[in-house]
Amino acid sequence: MARSKSSGRWLKEHFDDVWVKKSQADGYRSRASYKLVELDQKDQLFRPGQLVVDLGAAPGGWSQVAMERVGDQGTVIASDILAMDPIAGVTFVQGDFTEQSVFDELMSTLDGRRADIVISDMAPNMSGMAAVDIPSAMGLVELALDMAGQVLKPNGVFVAKVFQGEGFDQLLQDMRGSFKTVVSRKPDSSRARSREIYQVCKGFRG
Repeated sequence: MARSKSSGRWLKEHFDDVWVKKSQADGYRSRASYKLVELDQKDQLFRPGQLVVDLGAAPGGWSQVAMERVGDQGTVIASDILAMDPIAGVTFVQGDFTEQSVFDELMSTLDGRRADIVISDMAPNMSGMAAVDIPSAMGLVELALDMAGQVLKPNGVFVAKVFQGEGFDQLLQDMRGSFKTVVSRKPDSSRARSREIYQVCKGFRG
């Protein structure tokens, strides 16, 4: 089947992308890795020995960065609906974490431990219609925030991708109610035309 002009344009943009080339050179699984690298440089998210939960992890770019930062004494528990090739030191739970059985498996993997950081680069399958995509994306962030509230240690950190639009103000209010500081970031490696931003929430009130 012939590719559409828009998909051809996307492929050209993708393979010409400096961050895609950099990820290939550095051995990262996706250009998204650099978003977390930048956020960590700016906000000092990680320390050796921490326990990290990575939601929407596939193909594993964020898990790779998290594992590098927390080191051999740290733990990364990752989850996604999609399959993910193994990463040394990362425990992967495949499935939709919004389903009770998958959530229970994640909680079982945590085994009573509290997470230092919950990270989420989740996004729904985009239709290109903001009226559909924004509420879907907002729903995922709300669910990730809810899970963070259940698993984080006091003073823990939550980092999530958010698409600006309807519902954003309420989400911000909820985040500010649960964390001491909440800032919005737009990493250099995030495509300029994308509506995505990253909310960095620190100091979980517990």
